[in-house]
Amino acid sequence: MHNPITQFIPASIFDRFEVHNIRHAAELLATAWPTEYRELIGALDEFQLTLADISKPGGNESDIHKMLDSTLYRLDWREARIRGDLHISIETYAGKRKIGNEKIRRENFLDGHKVDFVKNGVAFDFEWNSKDQTFDRDLYALRAFHECGLIGAGVILTRSAELNPIFDQLGKVRSSSTTWMGKLLYRLHAGRAGSCPVLALGITPRTVSDWRL
Repeated sequence: MHNPITQFIPASIFDRFEVHNIRHAAELLATAWPTEYRELIGALDEFQLTLADISKPGGNESDIHKMLDSTLYRLDWREARIRGDLHISIETYAGKRKIGNEKIRRENFLDGHKVDFVKNGVAFDFEWNSKDQTFDRDLYALRAFHECGLIGAGVILTRSAELNPIFDQLGKVRSSSTTWMGKLLYRLHAGRAGSCPVLALGITPRTVSDWRL
């Protein structure tokens, strides 16, 4: 049966990544921000690991994270953080007559965490092997950007559980409390991104060039 989502997510992504399309993120990205979406797809198509890459220690400061940094920085994707004060106006009335207008400012009402890459209306975060609470930070940030009308959708890349056999073979310690797709999906389905559409992608063994499937 034809899957209509294949109109918006290239086969190359389905072939190499675990894909979860939350709140029609792919449809929005492909139609409203086609240039930015193509740039992300291009970076992901180039994304390739080796067993040596996976063996190296480090979370988001690892060489794996830097692979995408170098590609996206050249295309003017930048790390971003949203901060803001809340300005409140309280009007009081006596009948229909306005008798007062009090101005209140709540400083740092909005103080979001950084997003790895933002360009125009699209945000992209990559979590390789951090503490799983990092997803709460990421989703709060995407939600804040979205609710302020600064982005229309976000993309999050993390590791799929399909990588576990490689971790086991390499003797690399993996913890259920680190960032992987299961921990992300739990939070997405619990609504922690608010109304922000999110395309969640999981790195699978099909991105590892020297792994025999």
